[in-house]
Amino acid sequence: MSESEDPGTASLDTVPLDARPPEHGYTSNKDAYLRRLKRIEGQVRGIARMVDEDKYCIDILTQVAAVTKALHAVSLGLVEEHIGHCVVGAAAEPDPELRAEAIDFKVKEATDAIGRLLR
Repeated sequence: MSESEDPGTASLDTVPLDARPPEHGYTSNKDAYLRRLKRIEGQVRGIARMVDEDKYCIDILTQVAAVTKALHAVSLGLVEEHIGHCVVGAAAEPDPELRAEAIDFKVKEATDAIGRLLR
């Protein structure tokens, strides 16, 4: 088997699109998102500890508000990444009929996600 036939050495240019791992809009910022989520996870554990230790309810609520704000920031970043990558990517579809359908689908996804965030 030649090197060009070995799937382990194929460049991404020779790998069919449907065989590639999906790249999402947030992929380039994945490490930053993971750091933020781990920080939020630590905050949530801290809130649980506060409840376990019978801390003052207003102090607990203050921490819950901080976690909520942090999660909203992550959510807004992901929405921005979706619009900037997925919706814009759909608009780059060369086939006009598929383009319109792809844009509608990606915009609907974004709208539904924003709706869930607002509930």
